[in-house]
Amino acid sequence: MAAKIPTFSPFSLNTKTKSSKSKLHVNKLTIIASKSTHPSIAGRKLRAAVIGGGPAGSSAAEALAAGGVETFLFERNPPSAAKPCGGAIPLHLVDRHVTRMRIFSPSNIAVDFGKTLKSNEFIAMLRREVLDSFLRSRAASAGATVISALVTAVDLPPSPTAPYTIHYTVQNTYRRRLAVDVVIGADGANSRVAKSIGAGDYTCAIAFQERIRLPDEKMAHYENLAEMYVGNDVSPDFYGWVFPKCDHVAVGTGTVRSKQGIKLLQRGIRDRVRDKINGGKLIKVEAHPIPEHPRPVRVRGRVALVGDAAGYVTKCSGEGIYFAAKSGRVCGNAVVKASEGGLKMIDEHDLRREYLKIWDGEYTSMFRFLDLLQRVFYGSNAAKEALVELCGDEYVQRMTFESYLYKKLAKGRVLDDAKMVMNTIGSLVKCNILGRKMEGLII
Repeated sequence: MAAKIPTFSPFSLNTKTKSSKSKLHVNKLTIIASKSTHPSIAGRKLRAAVIGGGPAGSSAAEALAAGGVETFLFERNPPSAAKPCGGAIPLHLVDRHVTRMRIFSPSNIAVDFGKTLKSNEFIAMLRREVLDSFLRSRAASAGATVISALVTAVDLPPSPTAPYTIHYTVQNTYRRRLAVDVVIGADGANSRVAKSIGAGDYTCAIAFQERIRLPDEKMAHYENLAEMYVGNDVSPDFYGWVFPKCDHVAVGTGTVRSKQGIKLLQRGIRDRVRDKINGGKLIKVEAHPIPEHPRPVRVRGRVALVGDAAGYVTKCSGEGIYFAAKSGRVCGNAVVKASEGGLKMIDEHDLRREYLKIWDGEYTSMFRFLDLLQRVFYGSNAAKEALVELCGDEYVQRMTFESYLYKKLAKGRVLDDAKMVMNTIGSLVKCNILGRKMEGLII
């Protein structure tokens, strides 16, 4: 049954937040007066539409609803639709607590990567359909109205304070529309919201994976182990993976340069792990575009892009889940703060100040650094051999995992950092690629 949507005015509001048995509770938001010069909204609250019910959209919707903004969360896909990814995020609803990572070079030299993890640290592996459903439920508990529908168009307002109109279809049959003050686009790499505001294009990779249910004795090998494979046979510019889930493994790869040959690359990763997955049953095939860099425009008018729609996926690791959820929450909180809890209208300047300025200040340096690493180490088999050799160093492992787990560049020790730089240069020289890679060191 389709959700019942009120007319544009008067607006209804539900700010009641239900308690959760989860350890992750809705964060309380303190609204600080921003001395807004915008007029108050008479007789109602600010109304926001969030397009896309993945981690970015659900997190944005939760923050908006909890902060007093009337919120509508549009989700097209049913709960079973999943996006291929490692599923690495520290939530309690996990399938596997991975404490060991093994990386294989093009010549199949293996290095155990994870010796420096502390007893309370792990990489949580989960299924996206489980995560997405959980986050949507949390947004609904905060007061958001969740609408299962396909958004077909977003009409821009004729004046600075006029509403945006969301056109959508329910059950591929019923055409409806909704007028809103603010739009948050969380609808992925092929974002319709981004197109509606002329946000520009970006380069996309493709991620492809197969879910394979293994016999118990072979699944035991991946009890707390994830594997990464580098080499041109599995990807010319990324890596292949085997990530353990609840009762199966996800075997996949990604690429930018060879998207037409993705199935051949998938065959390559399957060949690398043949002995470990023989006897397994293929249960699902998944593919999805992955943005390679942020869009030229992420805010225009009262529209903001978050998650993959904005281009928030890191190079090297391909990490996107955390940055999707975090960008959604930052953007949602920005709208709440600028509108003083949904009481006042906002504009583009507010979104740039409260959302983009905060986001870019916290994460731009990390994204640039990981882009540099990918250009240096993922360009050839020789560079990938050097990468795996470096991964055997415990200091490199500690810095890598601290940065990955806590989502900020780890602060090292001067002498150890100097040693790491020298070891990096030594590995590149050994593989005869330093001169060819110097150009890539210029950002």
